[in-house]
Amino acid sequence: MVKVIDAADSIAGRLATKVAKMALEGETVVVVNAEKAIITGNPKSILKAYLGRIHRGHPFKGPYTPRKPDRILRRMIRGMLPYKKAHGTKAFKRVKVFIGTPSEYEGKASKIKEASMESRNILKYMTIEQLSKLIGGVK
Repeated sequence: MVKVIDAADSIAGRLATKVAKMALEGETVVVVNAEKAIITGNPKSILKAYLGRIHRGHPFKGPYTPRKPDRILRRMIRGMLPYKKAHGTKAFKRVKVFIGTPSEYEGKASKIKEASMESRNILKYMTIEQLSKLIGGVK
């Protein structure tokens, strides 16, 4: 069974933990609207931390840091999984992340209530799309 999750107006870290848990339990999880997920905190410090991660290491040898919104969210989900173990690798392969909503998943997406920003009073945040634009991922 395929579980379709809408990431719009969801806190990215909370969303990533829930998606990782579903994948470990054996479900195939599709996340749509990855660019609309939210990273909480001061936008300047979020950008500074992410740029520090990008400039770490050697540009040709790695570590490589994703810049596209779907890849950023997928990497967050990978951080919640034991991806170096066999069951974690299998779980990570069951996770698909998309920018926007593909036509085959139109109208099937549901929200994760625990990751929703609606019930929280968060003033400082930035979307993954804004972060991606600032680091050169999306034009």
